[in-house]
Amino acid sequence: MHHLITFVGKYFIFLSVVIAIVFWLRVSSKVKVALAWRVIVGGAIAEGLAQIAGHVFYDTRPFVTMHVVPLIAHAPDNGFPSDHALLASFLGFVILLYSRMTGVLLLVLAVLIGWARVAAHIHHPIDILGSFVIAGLSVMLVQWSALVATKWRDGDRPHNVT
Repeated sequence: MHHLITFVGKYFIFLSVVIAIVFWLRVSSKVKVALAWRVIVGGAIAEGLAQIAGHVFYDTRPFVTMHVVPLIAHAPDNGFPSDHALLASFLGFVILLYSRMTGVLLLVLAVLIGWARVAAHIHHPIDILGSFVIAGLSVMLVQWSALVATKWRDGDRPHNVT
């Protein structure tokens, strides 16, 4: 079981990225641009929120508090939020905007990654949950900004009242 936990916790993140890239390669040029914009801007938002969250909330890693050797080697730094769960869930939420099946697959992989990292004693469940919340919020913000920009571009601007 330790080998499975280690494999999922270390390498499923690469599987998530590969699936997202393959999805991006298979969509139309118009969707490629929109998706790339959401990944870049949303990713920056997610990273910014994760940095802020990590400064606000410090969560000592389980292997430090439990005095055990983690299954996956890691520095004894702040565990909140989980970078792996953040990236995997962010990709899942972004792709979910375009494909229910691929988005759900990526979110299932994100859950598995989070489970494995908790089982490996390098994260607490709150670290994983925090990552999912930050990723979801980031995708909501980038989607909202895309809708506002589209309305603005299409001439649905507020009128000046004088």
